[in-house]
Amino acid sequence: MRILHTMLRTGNLQRSIDFYTKLLGMRLLRQKDYPAGEFTLAFLGYGDESEQTVIELTYNWGVEQYDLGDAYGHIAIEVEDVYEAAERIKAQGGEILREAGPMNAGTTIIAFVKDPDGYPIELIGAKQTAG
Repeated sequence: MRILHTMLRTGNLQRSIDFYTKLLGMRLLRQKDYPAGEFTLAFLGYGDESEQTVIELTYNWGVEQYDLGDAYGHIAIEVEDVYEAAERIKAQGGEILREAGPMNAGTTIIAFVKDPDGYPIELIGAKQTAG
């Protein structure tokens, strides 16, 4: 068994594709409209779906916003340098929810950014810890 994808609902598919590809460096792997169900699916990731877990963006036609609720946590992405990644995302117009720095009660360097629909994305440093 392996995890295939995580699905997120989006109110504007192209805006979300732009965020994940331009700000987070993912590739759009495939996209398909389902007219009978009035939705579109787009799959994005850092590698082929046969080898990597990906994100599935679901756009339900005509729905522009969702209540994220309080049970959802976040998606985590490993980056080489959290400080650099957060600054690059901020410079491109991305919203930083938590500036880069050591995690609470630990030494791992993390930051949080917000995707266009409000989902938190945690950036975790690859083998990066605070002094």
